[in-house]
Amino acid sequence: MVKNKHNKKPTTLLRLVSTLVGCVFLIHLIMLYRRNYSVDNLEVSSQLLIHHPVVRELERVEEENIRMPPPRKRSPRAIKRKPKRPTTLVEEFLDENSQIRHLFFPDMTSSFGPTKDGGNNDTLHRFFPGKIWLDTEGNPIQAHGGGMLYDEKSKSYYWYGEYKDGVDIIGVGCYSSKDLWTWKNEGVVLAAEETDETHDLHKLNVLERPKVIYNSDTGKYVMWMHVDDANYTKASVGVAISDTPTGPFDYLYSKSPHGFDSRDMTVFKDDDNTAYLVYSSEDNSVVHIGPLTEDYLDVEPVMKRIMVGQHREAPAVFKHQNTYYMITSGCTGWAPNEALAHAAESIMGPWETLGNPCVGGNKIFRSTTFFAQGTYVVPLPGVPGGFIFMADRWNPADLRDSRYLWLPLIVGGPADRPLESSFGFPMWSRVSLYWHRQWRLPSGGKEIA
Repeated sequence: MVKNKHNKKPTTLLRLVSTLVGCVFLIHLIMLYRRNYSVDNLEVSSQLLIHHPVVRELERVEEENIRMPPPRKRSPRAIKRKPKRPTTLVEEFLDENSQIRHLFFPDMTSSFGPTKDGGNNDTLHRFFPGKIWLDTEGNPIQAHGGGMLYDEKSKSYYWYGEYKDGVDIIGVGCYSSKDLWTWKNEGVVLAAEETDETHDLHKLNVLERPKVIYNSDTGKYVMWMHVDDANYTKASVGVAISDTPTGPFDYLYSKSPHGFDSRDMTVFKDDDNTAYLVYSSEDNSVVHIGPLTEDYLDVEPVMKRIMVGQHREAPAVFKHQNTYYMITSGCTGWAPNEALAHAAESIMGPWETLGNPCVGGNKIFRSTTFFAQGTYVVPLPGVPGGFIFMADRWNPADLRDSRYLWLPLIVGGPADRPLESSFGFPMWSRVSLYWHRQWRLPSGGKEIA
């Protein structure tokens, strides 16, 4: 019998195809197992979180129904020349002469804080988002675009932010607290430069979004911030250091991190003490993220471009159960816009977008992040998976009168949006940001630091 030497080729090809099919099937089974395992764990943790009494209370959101004011009277000539289009609620919010401005920026009569109402138990230790927040001396808190540091040495929280006075730089304000509600003014810990016009911190320049982290190796408190000129063309980060959390901080230098422009930014310190700089770059079209040096005084050359082409700013990064989360806003100037939540298994990415985390209020409230912009996220003491979302309700007509919105944020349950990537099938938890006209910490005002 004569053998056909060409018979081996189809057999080899068949074996190759069979091997590939088997590998694909095996990968599918592994991913299916991982997905089911993640779902089971997610459901268990979600059930525990859902049944937490504090979480149930925080999830009872409030609805809002703001009526538009009647249109202003216009002359017949003006109407004929340019017909008036309907005014939007966002335009009313931005209009300093709006008839409903008091709804967004209530006056001092509704302020809250430790000196208000003689310690009335009904208002004590309650947050009133959007109302004027007073410190222990009865003055409005000045810590806009801020960040939070918990200091293990003093067992205290320190809130750093922009100390505003019109358009001029005053410096970075600092407040200390044991309970996250009663805030003592520690003064301006990084002051503006009054006379040297070439200095980064000259009073006519821009200092925004200061964040402080502690380096346990050097014993230094390190502040990172966005520094700019009045025209926003410098677009750099600035670095300052101090031996204590209450300063004074010594300003070191400014730079363009990784050779790129940097505007809205934050720093994040991970569990292994590695710190990262996260900043909006490339004309706000991309977010950059990269590790800091071991002393936290500079960036390492490593950098990742994330959220490419999405035009996101105001990054606020936090971590829960080995997953990294980030809340960002869109780029619309002083006008409020929709927040988005993002998640990643590695802080360097890839990052997936989960969707709008806002719950409650009404449609326009949710699409404008409750007329505010995020700046930082703080763990909510006593509530696993609970956080405080720190945000600013900007008042462009009077920036020092901008308000603070601190709202409960809960991580739990399946994500609302399918993944953008096609492999891995990680199951992110839902990020939910709940609207409340008023709410109280689960500690009930006890010291939690």
